[in-house]
Amino acid sequence: MSSSAPEPTEPAEPTGPARDDEPLASPDAGADGGGRRTRGEDDRPDGGYPPGTLDVRRLGRVPYEEAYALQQDLVARRLAGTWGDALLLCEHDPVVTLGRGTPRASVPELDVPVVEVERGGEATYHGPGQLVGYPILQLAEGARDLHAYLRNLEEVLIRTLAEVGITGSRRPGLTGVWVDERKIASIGIAVRRWVTWHGFALNLNTDLDAFRAFRPCGLDPAVMTRVADLTDEMPPSHVLFEVLVVKHFLEVFDLDLPPIPQRAVPSEPPEGAGPGFLPLPLHP
Repeated sequence: MSSSAPEPTEPAEPTGPARDDEPLASPDAGADGGGRRTRGEDDRPDGGYPPGTLDVRRLGRVPYEEAYALQQDLVARRLAGTWGDALLLCEHDPVVTLGRGTPRASVPELDVPVVEVERGGEATYHGPGQLVGYPILQLAEGARDLHAYLRNLEEVLIRTLAEVGITGSRRPGLTGVWVDERKIASIGIAVRRWVTWHGFALNLNTDLDAFRAFRPCGLDPAVMTRVADLTDEMPPSHVLFEVLVVKHFLEVFDLDLPPIPQRAVPSEPPEGAGPGFLPLPLHP
């Protein structure tokens, strides 16, 4: 089973095997080497949150197509200047996605959907037990270095893993995050007029057998690992890792959370709520 996503507006041919990071726009448009955004009045969206802030949306477990459609919507809004930067955090139903570096014929028939998308790189698996992040960021002039952007995504994940006692690292020529000789996180991005989308997948307690039916990112399936195999105390939910990813994403990309909206405080807490607790949405 397969489906196709539309072609990107700024394609660049992927190069080399076993990569999951090939950008879809030239990285040579005024890079400053740091990959950080530059704030300014030109960055101010007409709607959404103030400039310099990040709209974090915790989607929970959603089908891949639903998250893909939301990415498309937010990219269009970011390009139109009607929304600011965003980070989608989610978990997917089982699916294999094919980047532009992987012909459909190179992947065998699988028991899960196979979706062709416009991110760089080759085939990878998404499913329960992964934390998937999709940053929708406008790279400002002076920060339009896609290789620096990829290194910054790696840095977010390396810092996140360090918080639970796992030492992540980079490997030259192979974008993603590694623990010794095994890969724990994959990264594949697309860019449309310097607005990023697609993103990263961190294996938490993922079923690694799902990678064995194909060559993930062109690699031997045995190279994949997960947090659950590297720590003695795996949290029962993904919330801790969501919080840590957001914390380090804000630090690395020099962003802030939006201000907390002022809400009327009810005279009595709602039924079932503890003292001082109010029901708040996960995202707008």
